[in-house]
Amino acid sequence: MNEGRRAARRQVLQVAAELLEEGGSEAVSTRAVAAAAGITAPALYRMFDDKDGLLAELAAYGFERYLAEKREALALTPDDPVADLYRGWDLHVDFGLRHPAFYMLMYGTVRPGQRPPAADEAHALLVELLSRAADAGRLRVPVEQATRVIHAATTGATLALIGEEPSVRDLTTSARLRDTVIASVTTDSPAPPGSDLASRALALDAALETALTTGPGVPLRDTETALLRDWLQRLAG
Repeated sequence: MNEGRRAARRQVLQVAAELLEEGGSEAVSTRAVAAAAGITAPALYRMFDDKDGLLAELAAYGFERYLAEKREALALTPDDPVADLYRGWDLHVDFGLRHPAFYMLMYGTVRPGQRPPAADEAHALLVELLSRAADAGRLRVPVEQATRVIHAATTGATLALIGEEPSVRDLTTSARLRDTVIASVTTDSPAPPGSDLASRALALDAALETALTTGPGVPLRDTETALLRDWLQRLAG
């Protein structure tokens, strides 16, 4: 795609985003978007195929905005992986409450067994934060399990708060759930060597995962690596 077409597509998405924020997904009809963007309906269809294609691109645009805000905010916090989990939760909920129509499009329209491709990077960011916690010996459960728990709890809390009238919305609900959920999967402080077998096993498993995906690898055969990781995950309970 050349630069001109990319810029035109971006402009249409910005127009569609304004309509979404003002009137919800019902306001994002192909006719309304084309008129607001000053293009013809056939031109819009050439860009996005149909309304479903437009909404999918709009969800990706929402995730792009969300991740840019979240990465910028996390870069300003102390280098503490567990503190980042708390901060990440609050940033997630805050984005949803400031952009409810976007959030509903991003997280409220998922079909069973299907995750929008645009959600993959957001999912990867949570895995990254939890992997750092595991590396530091601060995780009680495997990264995959912790990811599922925090994702489910965060999105559930945000959708519940969006569904309430702002005048009666109580943000302490999110804070209490955040504290309970994150405390259930993390430890208060790094465990001294040998004092917490489960967290040490998780830390080593996380280190192996990092070495396998981004580092030089490990001096073990694939079968040996798989067996070692199975033992570590059993020790982690």
